[in-house]
Amino acid sequence: MTIFCSSTFGILTSLIAAAAGVQGQVYPSLFITTVLIFLSVLVFNVIGAAMGGTSFNPTGTASFYAAGLSTDSLISLFVRFPAQAAGAVGGVLAMKELIPAKYQHMVGGPYLKVDLRTGAIAEGVLTFVISFIVLFIIFRGPRNELLKI
Repeated sequence: MTIFCSSTFGILTSLIAAAAGVQGQVYPSLFITTVLIFLSVLVFNVIGAAMGGTSFNPTGTASFYAAGLSTDSLISLFVRFPAQAAGAVGGVLAMKELIPAKYQHMVGGPYLKVDLRTGAIAEGVLTFVISFIVLFIIFRGPRNELLKI
């Protein structure tokens, strides 16, 4: 559901910006997208907590395990990662089937505009930085759950 919903952020941003009369302006569109992401993370964190601590982000799962802050065992991670990947693939397939034809051009997947080595290095560095920031926010950041999101 996370992948399914996040695939609609571009479409929803475009529709909301058009309704608000700010279509084509960078900062209002960025604000709209940020609010949509915030609401999505908030909703899926509540759903995950209600389901006993499920997670939609394999990076967070791996980070917490590597830092020794997870209750998962190595065996549960071997089950969780493929389940998260299968859920992501299912979300993409569902989105490709259900999206109206007039919005198909807005949901193209990612692609590299650089060589593979540069892309892999950038992905590794950004994953490390994001994981570090998330761990810092969770354990040293604000105590308010809403601010953490």
